[in-house]
Amino acid sequence: MRVFMFEKPLGMRDTLPDVYKTKRALREAMMEEIETWGYSFIETPTLEYDETVGKASAILDQQLFKLLDREGHTLVLRPDMTAPIARLAASKLYEEGCPLRLAYAANVFRAQQREGGRPAEFEQVGVEYIGDGTMYADAEVISLMIFALKRAGLCDFTVTIGHIGYVDALFFDVLRQEQRVETLRRFLYEKNYVGYREHVKSLSLSSIDRDRLLRLLTLRGGGEVIAEAKTYATTEAEQRALDELEQLWTYVDQYGVTDMVKLDMSLVSHMSYYTGVLFEVYAKNVGFLLGNGGRYDGLLAKFHRPSPATGFSVRLDRLMEAIGEQRRTEKTTCIIFSQERFAEAYAKATEMRQKGENVVLQHVAGIQNMDQFTASFDDVVYVLGKRGKDER
Repeated sequence: MRVFMFEKPLGMRDTLPDVYKTKRALREAMMEEIETWGYSFIETPTLEYDETVGKASAILDQQLFKLLDREGHTLVLRPDMTAPIARLAASKLYEEGCPLRLAYAANVFRAQQREGGRPAEFEQVGVEYIGDGTMYADAEVISLMIFALKRAGLCDFTVTIGHIGYVDALFFDVLRQEQRVETLRRFLYEKNYVGYREHVKSLSLSSIDRDRLLRLLTLRGGGEVIAEAKTYATTEAEQRALDELEQLWTYVDQYGVTDMVKLDMSLVSHMSYYTGVLFEVYAKNVGFLLGNGGRYDGLLAKFHRPSPATGFSVRLDRLMEAIGEQRRTEKTTCIIFSQERFAEAYAKATEMRQKGENVVLQHVAGIQNMDQFTASFDDVVYVLGKRGKDER
């Protein structure tokens, strides 16, 4: 037997029938909600040029799957959907001044280290709202994500909102240098708050500046956090970011979802293209990130079509884990027939399928272990031997 006969490439997964059913149900539920908000679903190629989408993506270069085409051009398996949609919108769809609402359900690919144990291919459902620079657009995207997750069956979760402009304004005002700022950003991205505090205390700073950096970790909660942060803001950029969050909170409140939202002024992201509001979603008692999003006003400029934009993506595999064992909403019936009663069995199956029921039609001679085969069905009907009453 060959060594790799039953092995899969690192990070790749098979999807078995029950998991596929559950994932499809979640995908379709989210897609239905997204469509009711007027978003149009699109598809982009699995392969993109490295020089365009690869370079525009915020995914690290070492995580890209690369290959060469016949002309020697370097291609990448799409590492996210935001950059491909930005390419498509810039080239064919977006007209300046006309907001564009697009959505997708697609697999993305990111190479993983052997010890990571994380998938290299996973499916995302998300939206991109292009051309609207107002805080209403951010509020719509956040609220839509909440409604879509609820429709998929997720009940207990929290969306954490921050503003990268606020964090950067504070850090640059105190630290001045990009390298020093990046060190602090890394602590926050890794949620290493102990390391953040210790590093801040080790810096040669005035007591006022040190307190400003340490206070950042305490600015968490509801809308009152914005007012508190304003009392400490010392730059126009900080004030501007807080004004935007204040507008955002007003809209989110009007959507009626503030009970599922909290502010965290220390929130940052490893995605380098975010320019303003950003957010993450976590389910209760689940340690991993389910989805995220934010404003990325500079991305379309990389495709020579500057435009404001915002969006979100949710990972279906993680959503499935967060929801846990799903209650099966669709039953499957198996009709087992003998040769002489096939026409009758087929007519019965057709009638049930026309009513929207799932039916397997199985010749009895093709079954070797009856108990094992029938155990996977919700109902079994036997149409066997001479015409008579069906057995269940």
